[in-house]
Amino acid sequence: MARFLLSVVINAVAIWLTTFIVTGVHVTPYPPGDTLAVVLTYLLIAVLFAIVNTVVGTFIRIVAFPLYLLTLGLISFFVNGLLLLLVAWIMSPLDFGLRIDGFWWAVLGALVISILNGIFSLLLRPQLKERRRR
Repeated sequence: MARFLLSVVINAVAIWLTTFIVTGVHVTPYPPGDTLAVVLTYLLIAVLFAIVNTVVGTFIRIVAFPLYLLTLGLISFFVNGLLLLLVAWIMSPLDFGLRIDGFWWAVLGALVISILNGIFSLLLRPQLKERRRR
């Protein structure tokens, strides 16, 4: 459970940094200006992204396995972009959450989120291994 929570926090921070790096990815908290609302909005987006990635992403990766082999994994950029767009679409009826300006912004945003998650995982790997030993 602690690993999942740490993964969600890392993902939330990666999404937060992505909104600064990629201009087509926006997050609107509710109510605006409240720090707690901003943090909870990013955590909600991270949890929703983790659920969508786990459920829908796994299904897509299994079904599209021949395409992954054929394109040497390059299709994963598009799949991750579509999953990010799906999260934005799920949050669209709400007045807050993730907003993406288009498909290519979603692909770029998913790429940046993946890179940032990889960097944070590398930085936190020694602490995670040490916790497992206890």
